[in-house]
Amino acid sequence: MTRREFLALAPAAVMSATALPGSVLVHEHVMVDFIGADKIAPGRYDSEEVFRSARPKLEAVKALGCVRLQECTPNFIGRDARLMRRLSDAVGIEIWTNTGLYAAANHKYLPQFARTESAEHLARRWEEEWRRGVDGVKPRFIKIGVNKGPLHELDRKIVSAAALAAKETGLTVASHTGDGPAALEELEIFTGLGAKAGKFVWVHAQNEKDHAIHQRFAEAGGWVEFDGIRPQSLDWHAECVRFMSGAGLLGRTLISQDAGWYHVGEPGGGNYRGYELIFTDLLPRLEAPARTQLMVDNPRAAFGS
Repeated sequence: MTRREFLALAPAAVMSATALPGSVLVHEHVMVDFIGADKIAPGRYDSEEVFRSARPKLEAVKALGCVRLQECTPNFIGRDARLMRRLSDAVGIEIWTNTGLYAAANHKYLPQFARTESAEHLARRWEEEWRRGVDGVKPRFIKIGVNKGPLHELDRKIVSAAALAAKETGLTVASHTGDGPAALEELEIFTGLGAKAGKFVWVHAQNEKDHAIHQRFAEAGGWVEFDGIRPQSLDWHAECVRFMSGAGLLGRTLISQDAGWYHVGEPGGGNYRGYELIFTDLLPRLEAPARTQLMVDNPRAAFGS
């Protein structure tokens, strides 16, 4: 969809209020395969079909001023850096890929080697991907995932590996996190190994309903990311942002949608949600300076340019 076509479908007042040049979506997906690490294999999807499905979604959000989308699908869940580079070139938007492993969902997406290798060995794997690239594309952040706290030993190992790799590469870690106690435990592990708190992002912080934990985490130096934005969640997400602003912690806050994506294994890729909702429905609820800080300034402060 072109910007002209999008404008024809939306009220002019809304569009003028929400288009935000230079904006970054820090947590989205283009494609995900939830088959499991022991079953995932090349050939489970048609890359041409994924390309055709994703391109208009990306073009629509580019028309709203988005210049970068961080694709948070980890290895063994459908990461395809080559396809992301092709889409990036076609659409004219940066699409960042990642290194790391995902231990959430009770470790369903961890390959066997992650269960036996040390945190140091895993970190070296991720550092090597950063140096050599993934199919010719250099990862720009580390994506991990953990379950609810108290953390299982496998979760703790993945966080430890991320800390070691972050120290070596300078990459920021974005961690799918089960709940607030798990987030605090992660940050303790991360900083205990000498990594900087400002290199750690608590993903899915909106699932924790206790603002005191959001505040505690941010005051310790980590980034609190409220994502998963849906029409029914807009009031809660706006409340989370206002709380962080009122606590003087907007500078430690990120927002995104966790939207998309082409569902491998479902007919036609399943229900692929677009990326516009944050622009059309959430940003108008916020003051203009907060919009710019959350969508333009903070993503670059957290992850780099």
